[in-house]
Amino acid sequence: MSRHPVRRHWTCFTTATRYALIEHLRNRFATVLVALFVPVWTVMGFLSVPDALVRFRLRATGETLTPGGNQLTEITGVLNSVALIIGFMMFAATFTGSHFDRRLVLSGYPRVHLVLAKVTALTVASVVVAAYATGLTCVFRVPDQPLTFAAALFCAGLTYGALGVALGSLLHREVEGMFAIAMISIIDLVLQNPLYSSSSSSSAMRYLPSYGSMQAATGAGFSTTASLNRYLAIQLLWFTVAACVGFVAFQLRTRSSLTRSGPRRLVPKRPARSSTRTTTPGPRSDVATRGRRHGERP
Repeated sequence: MSRHPVRRHWTCFTTATRYALIEHLRNRFATVLVALFVPVWTVMGFLSVPDALVRFRLRATGETLTPGGNQLTEITGVLNSVALIIGFMMFAATFTGSHFDRRLVLSGYPRVHLVLAKVTALTVASVVVAAYATGLTCVFRVPDQPLTFAAALFCAGLTYGALGVALGSLLHREVEGMFAIAMISIIDLVLQNPLYSSSSSSSAMRYLPSYGSMQAATGAGFSTTASLNRYLAIQLLWFTVAACVGFVAFQLRTRSSLTRSGPRRLVPKRPARSSTRTTTPGPRSDVATRGRRHGERP
């Protein structure tokens, strides 16, 4: 008896996950972005910036690093591209499927399974894009800690993907979500670029969404001794907060009008009219009746 509920939950989860992954695969624009945007950004960042050495202090360890300017721009550009692409993918999937998700919830489909399916699809997409971006980065220069570098890209993708789910559930126009993701990433990642903020002593950088990933990616790119697990944990904390916001927004978007306005009053239906109608004889029928009584034709 106890296996049937478990089997039902597993079936609901696997079905929702399968359709979430299919939705991502059908997004051809996202596929083009992954295939072209990441290598173009990587190549342009490496070739357009001079290779002169840049001294900057890594906030994670206080260590002073001197990488080439093109190498530093390449790493920050790859991080930005991964965050943008995953954020766009999750926003588009959530926004276009919001009405369908609401119908599923109103039909009795468990809301938790739909959210877990989105998280699973987000995890798979982040793994694929982070691995692809790490491979492209290694073409020009292998990071000193490649696994940590890939983990930093993965965590940034998770965070922006959760933000995409939240924006896709809260906003009502597609252009608003695209603009919001682009502006958040610009403010977040450009301000943290070591080329511009290496001499800044402001502590506001610590509260930006991708602070942990930026520190872990730059440290893993140019240092073999830096321990960066703490900053990966900070980024996972940001993902947890964003995922909670996305879950609440998804719950509000998929709730029914019955939940918002309370139970509706049932109005009794009117009885159906009989097909046999009783007609009241009019003046013409009265004349005809009197004519029949006197033997006349109507």
